[in-house]
Amino acid sequence: MVKCIFPNRTESTAASKRARIRSESGQSLLEFAILLPMLLLLGLGVIEMGRFAYIGILVGNAARAGASWGAQNHTTAADTNNGIETAADNDFQNNGPSLGSLNVTHSVICGCDNGGTITTVTCTTVCPVGAHLVDSLSVTTSGTFGAIFNYPGIPTSITISRTATQRIGF
Repeated sequence: MVKCIFPNRTESTAASKRARIRSESGQSLLEFAILLPMLLLLGLGVIEMGRFAYIGILVGNAARAGASWGAQNHTTAADTNNGIETAADNDFQNNGPSLGSLNVTHSVICGCDNGGTITTVTCTTVCPVGAHLVDSLSVTTSGTFGAIFNYPGIPTSITISRTATQRIGF
């Protein structure tokens, strides 16, 4: 039979373990209290970035909606009744909460297409032999992103601008 040299070892190990646990009992709470503000700031930053991306998508979709409406034919491209602005604004407002105003500008761009290479010209230009005139409508929309929270060094409002271009149908 083997006798243990340290008969009270298990008792002393258990006692030291209990003492160590008691001395570290507030450490987790302190670590949580230190990290909580940083985690909240990180979470709020993620929310703000998501909102920025969302408004950027809405502004881009509004530009495409205006270009699609205006590119139906040359009459709609001339847009004497503000149809392009209305189409873009309706798309912007109907796909999310009321986010404010949307600025819309549009222009007709003409070019001569020669084998896939388009050279910008005035719309009254006659293209050379082998090339044909291509009319496109370019719609630029811009909206303003307003941050919920103020962060040091970051502006509270940022203007987001997107452009969509489509060929005009005949």
